Amino acid sequence: MKTRLVLKSGEVILGRSFGAPISASGEVVFATGMVGYPEALTDPSFRGQILVLTSPMIGNYGIPSQEHWESDKIQIAGLVVCNYIDTPSHHASKETLAKWLKRFNIPALEIKGTRDLTQKLRTNGVLLGKIVCGKNKVNFENPNIRNLVAEVSTDKTWSVGEGKNTVVLIDCGVKLNIIRQLVNRELKVVIVPWDTDVLKLPFPFKAVIISNGPGDPMKVPTTISNVKKILAKKIPTFGICLGNQILAIACGGATYKLVFGHRSQNQPCVLTGTKKCYLTTQNHGFAIKKIPHGFKEWFYNANDGTNEGIIHNKLPFMSVQFHPESSPGPLDTDWVFDYFFKKAKIKIKNGK
Repeated sequence: MKTRLVLKSGEVILGRSFGAPISASGEVVFATGMVGYPEALTDPSFRGQILVLTSPMIGNYGIPSQEHWESDKIQIAGLVVCNYIDTPSHHASKETLAKWLKRFNIPALEIKGTRDLTQKLRTNGVLLGKIVCGKNKVNFENPNIRNLVAEVSTDKTWSVGEGKNTVVLIDCGVKLNIIRQLVNRELKVVIVPWDTDVLKLPFPFKAVIISNGPGDPMKVPTTISNVKKILAKKIPTFGICLGNQILAIACGGATYKLVFGHRSQNQPCVLTGTKKCYLTTQNHGFAIKKIPHGFKEWFYNANDGTNEGIIHNKLPFMSVQFHPESSPGPLDTDWVFDYFFKKAKIKIKNGK
């Protein structure tokens, strides 16, 4: 079936369909990771986006069982690769990437110019686009005007873990490995919807974690307002990715949209005031522009100098723009979890 990627800038790229035979629109972004496509495709932070993977071979190790995903379904709007491999070889593979995509009704396109396309996105910034399959028409759609967080967050409160200390995790589109990391530290984790006023929860808790998630942080004013209440009570608070931006805004800071974002497992982040540089996993299109009063820069990006985390001068409030839980990616910053709980005076088990 004739399939093509159409960019709003006017460019049309022909390709071969290997996913669901449907059309879809979204924001076209690229990720430079060499591995980890099952985790990336199930990461809620990719909601509403057509993902271009720059690695030359995709599909070669298949798809593992659901326990290894980052959510319970594929979150991307569509997939674009250079070479799709339909004969995977891996002991954990349960099905091919093509079958998986079709099962979740996600279109995918194999093209020959992912390098050229990525250079275009780096130069001009991310673009709106659509995968058009056959005669199935679809309009361009900007996912950033929607409340994407509401689309991916849990709709009910649930808990996991049997630890003596309880922490609340505000689900803005959480990657499941964040929860796994918390449970591994012998914590009881209560996951709540994105718009929950945690101060009204009928049980005591020791800290709050604001998760990662998709889109523009300004689309979740309710979450920002609730975080302000948490901070006013001086409850230890830790933000990850979108949670980093929400924490900053709640304290009077500001955010902005990056030209092409950070999406990879090799983003170098420097611990401010030191010569220590960590490799990190990242997936975001927005960043902190103004650090709020009372906070200081915790990390910065060695590539472009953008903010990668903030920490309060006195109180146990802190956040990072990268993913300390990795999955996929390096484990360089796993220690950030332990550092937060130490500052929050919460006894944990080492999660490694």
